[in-house]
Amino acid sequence: MVIIAKNRSIDFFEAQFQGQAAVGEPALNPFEALALPYVSGRVLDLGCGLGNFSIAAARRGCEVVALDGSPTAIARLREAAASGHLPIHAEQADLATYRIAETFETIVAIGLLMFLPQDRALALLDDIAAHVRPGGHAIVNVLIEGTTYVDMFEPGSFYLFAEHEVERHFIEWTIVESTLHRFDAPGGTIKAFATVVARKA
Repeated sequence: MVIIAKNRSIDFFEAQFQGQAAVGEPALNPFEALALPYVSGRVLDLGCGLGNFSIAAARRGCEVVALDGSPTAIARLREAAASGHLPIHAEQADLATYRIAETFETIVAIGLLMFLPQDRALALLDDIAAHVRPGGHAIVNVLIEGTTYVDMFEPGSFYLFAEHEVERHFIEWTIVESTLHRFDAPGGTIKAFATVVARKA
């Protein structure tokens, strides 16, 4: 059994996932759709949520290790993988302390790193870069400065990246995608995102 410290962000998404799990398989979000053409081989999906991206990657022939802090999300993904006979290994994990132990052709962190304190977010970004195999891809999507919707964050325990910070982190890689998006959010607030797909030499 995985013990995860109580956290406002995990509680926020656990409540969301409990509602969404009952309505079937939702479509990929825009960041997942952008990333999907770049996945190959063995894939690590960090913060997989309900597993829509993991399922899509597995259907493309990838072997997926999918991790999330939500028990609802992992249970739903395990059911979907079993019923679809998909090569997905889904596990509940405390991503605030998790260390990557193996190498992968593709490592994905879509909508995860901003939910960690700055030092931990940057350490996990380093861990991702260190564990992508040569020729493989890192796919990272984060909220950036300019975001004013913060209801889902644990106070004092999140990090809004600078606009091109993730891209600069992969300076010696080939940047194959780098996009910025802004969306309206509840209460007249804004969510601003950066998405980077980088290929390791």
